[in-house]
Amino acid sequence: MSARTGLVDTRPLAASADYRRLWAGTSLSALGHQMTVLAVLFQVWELTGSPVWTGMIGLASAIPMIVFGTVGGSLADAVDRRVLVRWTTLGQMLCAAALAAQAVAQTHHLAIIFALVAAQASCSALGAPARRTFPARLLPRDLVPAGLALQHLSFQGAMLAGPALGGLIIGQWGLTACYAIEAVTFIVALYAVLRLPALPPLNADGHRAGLRSIANGLRHIVRAREVRGSFGIDLFATLLAMPIALFPMINELRFGGSPETLGLFPSAIAVGGIVAGLLSGLVSRADRPGLVQLWAAGAWGVALAGFGLAEPLWAVLGALAVAGAADTVSVIARGTLVQLVTPDSLRGRVSSAEHVIGIAGPDLGNARAGAVAGLSSAPVALVSGGLLCVVGVLWIALRNRPLREFRVSVAEGSVP
Repeated sequence: MSARTGLVDTRPLAASADYRRLWAGTSLSALGHQMTVLAVLFQVWELTGSPVWTGMIGLASAIPMIVFGTVGGSLADAVDRRVLVRWTTLGQMLCAAALAAQAVAQTHHLAIIFALVAAQASCSALGAPARRTFPARLLPRDLVPAGLALQHLSFQGAMLAGPALGGLIIGQWGLTACYAIEAVTFIVALYAVLRLPALPPLNADGHRAGLRSIANGLRHIVRAREVRGSFGIDLFATLLAMPIALFPMINELRFGGSPETLGLFPSAIAVGGIVAGLLSGLVSRADRPGLVQLWAAGAWGVALAGFGLAEPLWAVLGALAVAGAADTVSVIARGTLVQLVTPDSLRGRVSSAEHVIGIAGPDLGNARAGAVAGLSSAPVALVSGGLLCVVGVLWIALRNRPLREFRVSVAEGSVP
């Protein structure tokens, strides 16, 4: 489908066999991982019945994401990125197998579950910055936005099918099956990475991983106001308005608490994301991605405040679908801006910051939401967070003119 129609642009899949295999492997492993996310959420809720503990799942992921994501960005600008992603993908596969083993053994210790979640997050964080640079290296410049859109479309597809499928599998065959399926999907992802060509950083000029390297990447983020503003938008959206830790509590209070219903909540977010992804030609063709991201992040906050107020199931799922559509648009716009503004010699380190914010931010936001809900209620946590997100986005919109006016057509990125 062509970007001229406004539908998703699939030309990157035809333009590069390496990108095509990578996209397929990543899509399948994302499906397995979303099943595991629901399985961990369900297992911890069954063991504790507490939104504080379900929120702690996010903290178990966020801390390794912050630490190892930063290290991974520095490594990505110093070593062959294919090799780095190969070993970290293998680590994620082994962690998924260990989660299946603890479910078989029926140990049911929170410490073991959280430790394995943290270990898998560490492997993901180390490899993610390098993985994020692949579209800009495997595709021509004009297809980079479409390639990023396809990646996010596959992620939303995994969010749509993964939790719903995970809920059904838990109900029929138990937690072990969910964890085992994720381990199998990582085998396919590993094969795709093994087929990639060597991908050393361009123009590294003797760069070595270390604290000075990390500092140079952070300095670029601070100086590039477009990148700084884009990251700030995402921080407001994720830290203040993440709903996932509250799904079990809302499900218990309003809809009886069955795993099948619980699986519908993240799937509803994915439905909105899929619709937005199928129309992503409109986003990937937009010349001002910063402005697009501002509008999308504001819509995200409003939708999640609506989710907190909604009572009937159709209204709850509808609000989550709107939030999912807004999230997809925001992520595509942010990725386009960040990848095109950043030179390849810094792309690993800047991508690591993007990954930490995009992954650890939601995890910390879920921990915040669980804590606020424990002190008050889930609706209060959702409504207050959504409204604060809107206020933060408006503040950035008023103060960051380069972000509002950045244009893809005049960007001087270093995409080969």
